[in-house]
Amino acid sequence: MHSTFHLALDVMEALRSANGASRSGSGEGSGGAGTAVVTKTKPRVKRPNMYRVLLLNDDYTPMEFVVHVLIRFFNKNQEDATRIMLHVHQNGVGECGVYTYEIAETKVTQVMDFARKHQHPLQCVMEKK
Repeated sequence: MHSTFHLALDVMEALRSANGASRSGSGEGSGGAGTAVVTKTKPRVKRPNMYRVLLLNDDYTPMEFVVHVLIRFFNKNQEDATRIMLHVHQNGVGECGVYTYEIAETKVTQVMDFARKHQHPLQCVMEKK
């Protein structure tokens, strides 16, 4: 049975052999080749949390303005923008898109600033998906 000290010496000899540092005739070890195993761990990349950007219905913002916002800030075509606008109008809320936190936050700010600039009470919010 090997003691901890002898085990440490065996590991050191194995490392020397693996690195080519072991010299024959140096009086160290019994001439047996050691083996070292090197493992690489691949880091796992976590996907970012995603956020839904939502428009909320109100009784004052014109439908055409909402369609314009969807086309301008969410890259929707006329047909999709109209469909989303009608969904917001009929259901009180509608999803414009799903983005990472920073992008969702930027889009909410852009829409809110644009609505205020044009004196509309349109509300845009984000929620974690």
